Amino acid sequence: MFEFAALTYGLLTSVIISAAQRNRKLARPHPPLLLYMGYLLCGLSAGIALVLSCIVLVQLLAG
Repeated sequence: MFEFAALTYGLLTSVIISAAQRNRKLARPHPPLLLYMGYLLCGLSAGIALVLSCIVLVQLLAG
């Protein structure tokens, strides 16, 4: 299950980043859905980093 989630997350991230780079190169505005998905992936990344950091901290303090 984790492998599927990681693969899906990586695929979505690469599609969003490549589309944003292409729009920036062509000097076109980003579609609203692209911006929404970019912010969603950014928030998801920050949330996962926070949760994993808390888990590590609890494991270190629990000994």
